[in-house]
Amino acid sequence: MEPIRLGITDDHEMVRLGLVSYFLTEPGIEVVGEAKSGKEGIALAKEHMPDVMLMDLLMENGNGIEATKEILGFHPTCKIMILTSYYDEEQVFPALEAGAFSYLLKTLPAEKIAEAVRDAVNGQATIAPKVTDLMMKKLRPKERMLHDDLTEREIDVLKCLGDGLSNQEIGEKLFIGVKTVKTHVSNILAKLELTDRTQAAVYANRHGILHS
Repeated sequence: MEPIRLGITDDHEMVRLGLVSYFLTEPGIEVVGEAKSGKEGIALAKEHMPDVMLMDLLMENGNGIEATKEILGFHPTCKIMILTSYYDEEQVFPALEAGAFSYLLKTLPAEKIAEAVRDAVNGQATIAPKVTDLMMKKLRPKERMLHDDLTEREIDVLKCLGDGLSNQEIGEKLFIGVKTVKTHVSNILAKLELTDRTQAAVYANRHGILHS
């Protein structure tokens, strides 16, 4: 069986040396080249056409996201595996949208990286748990709060209730009549499923609906 052809792109020399040294001891995996920038990673891929590429993200002279897009443009069967220290939204989602097959963190033990490389060739992606959590949070619909149904003016009145103002004080502050204030308070209590203005004040404070 032909060995897995692996390319490594990372701007930290010690990381590259460590990975190369480790994979020299791994049966069935051959490091065909290493690069220290996105631009060099593209050139490596063109020359060696690796089966898998370990790709850092933040590098000078072409970042990993740009390199991923370009490599997959001429070598679409390459499994590009992001190997980075970053797992924030600004890196994760653009990398995956660019076509990255797996997303690993550099805290992963070397043997686990080797395992992920073999899995990639077999069509099984590996996503770091922290990245999976981030993806789930992004996909999870935002919980709708009762106060989302309040009008802008009702929010203003609720803020005043949170400040402990009376109807008269609310009217003076918002330049509306006391009767109008009472109507707004009544609507607020109904929408928030509350029974009195004290509960409304507690609700406002609990949910941070206050004047800054």
